Amino acid sequence: MKMKRLSTLSLLAALPLAVSLAWAADAPKGHDVGAGGEYMGGAGGPSGLSGVEMYQSTDPKAPPMTKAEFDQARQIYFDRCAGCHGVLRKGATGKPLLPDIMQKLGTDSLKVFMTYGTAGGMPGFGTSAELSEKEIDIMARYIQQPPPQPPEWGMKEMKASWKLIVPVDKRPKKQMNKLNLENIFAVTLRDSGELALIDGDSKKIVTILKTGFAVHISRLSKSGRYLYTTGRDGLINLIDLWMETPQTVATIRTGSDARSIDTSKYKGYDDKIAIAGSYWPPAYVLMDGFTLEPLKIMSTRGYTYDEQEFHPEPRVASIVSSHIKPEFVVNVKETGKVLLVNYSDMKNLKTTEIEAERFLHDGGWDSSKRYFLVAANMRNTVSVVDTKDGKLAANVKVGNKPHPGRGANWSDVKYGPVWATGHLGDDTIAVIGTDPAGHKQNAWKVVRSLKNHGAGSLFVKTHPKSSNLWADAALNPDAEVRQSVSVWDLKNLDKPAQVINLAKAAGIKEGRVTHPEYNKAGDEVWFSVWGPKNGESALVVVDDKTRKVKTVIKDKRLVTPTGKFNVYNTQHDVY
Repeated sequence: MKMKRLSTLSLLAALPLAVSLAWAADAPKGHDVGAGGEYMGGAGGPSGLSGVEMYQSTDPKAPPMTKAEFDQARQIYFDRCAGCHGVLRKGATGKPLLPDIMQKLGTDSLKVFMTYGTAGGMPGFGTSAELSEKEIDIMARYIQQPPPQPPEWGMKEMKASWKLIVPVDKRPKKQMNKLNLENIFAVTLRDSGELALIDGDSKKIVTILKTGFAVHISRLSKSGRYLYTTGRDGLINLIDLWMETPQTVATIRTGSDARSIDTSKYKGYDDKIAIAGSYWPPAYVLMDGFTLEPLKIMSTRGYTYDEQEFHPEPRVASIVSSHIKPEFVVNVKETGKVLLVNYSDMKNLKTTEIEAERFLHDGGWDSSKRYFLVAANMRNTVSVVDTKDGKLAANVKVGNKPHPGRGANWSDVKYGPVWATGHLGDDTIAVIGTDPAGHKQNAWKVVRSLKNHGAGSLFVKTHPKSSNLWADAALNPDAEVRQSVSVWDLKNLDKPAQVINLAKAAGIKEGRVTHPEYNKAGDEVWFSVWGPKNGESALVVVDDKTRKVKTVIKDKRLVTPTGKFNVYNTQHDVY
């Protein structure tokens, strides 16, 4: 029987008080989101953990499950839930899902929240048709069981998974195609485990490549020749854009659950070293940038910066490459530490450990590329790291559960250089001053709070040549809100945002509009209309000046498009 759709507030009011408070309040420790769509998995391509045999414990207090149900739920959990709640279910951006807490809530209450979601950012898996009623029932019983622990993954396993498909000496010496590579878009096709390369000039699909499941990000080498992707199953693809038709030249699995990758960008180290961060096992891996041969594994297991308690699962949430030093900035979610990893001497690796704030997730550079701003989402904080001096510059209190993607930089007419983030848990955009030298009075403060068209924002974006700021609300429980975007005039931020329903403009009834991404010229902004796996999706290209839809790209091969990364902007950290 199909459940009647109700508002989140009315559902909370109808549930017992203890249950309502337990789920409406902020989680004490954490949750994870990203362009690859950690919130929604897909049965079409399992994560690296979903197919691994794991021990099924028997807890007499937990509701019974058959082995078949347990294995099905385990796959669903690692595909859809682990990114937010952790492999060991200890919580991060999402709540801890530990057996004693879940058993107190009970199966019926858990089914309601899985079906309808919450205002704090958890999607309604039932109302969005992502899970059937039977699957929701299985999941409600599964999270009342003790969490199974996945196997480790070390150098032996990595080297066994490494495939050098085209050796360096067999690759082209020059670009063999006529593509304008700087305006190519790498588009994640989440549930099919693929990446579409789309020509930003012609709006045509160049090729579709098999990748890891649910690619989270695409990153470019310093030269712009190589494209690196990492999927939720820990599989990395190295793609050579110079080939007649761009293709994968090497792959490796650095773990069984992953989110982040980047390559060396400091002068003299162009393209030479790649780094990937894993959720499981919690570690980062340094590799040869041209071949993906694994060179060094560094565990991130350790103690939280504040309470000095051991944490078994401190996940590497995001990594960026410094332009001013031979360093990678590695953000460790659960322990709240930012690591500045100096790769100039791999045998004697030097790491600066900075105490920032717990539950670090995503973030980006300020316009000078000296300061890295990273969201500590469950602490409602943005941590600012001074990569030149190698220390924490500030912790800035913002709204509820900041989630910036890489954020957005512009020169504010009143406050000078600023950077912005949206929020999962409220409908504000926090604008932070970023110029301690020229605008000291505004530095590391929220100087503006803009009103988005709803909570549940994943990404904000602008461009140096644009006078617009765009924000989505992709995780909002209301269909009209999640299908729309807000756009502000940067020259007149006292004026309310214009709200545009892009799903309707694309002729798609079910879908989430997400991830604005500019073309190289900064005169077009691209959005994903992320529909159900078995439904219709699209890419919508908007004229940035007129704010009118310019092109709708539809193709049966565009299965659940999410993140889009313009080659030039990603290569040069333009956002």
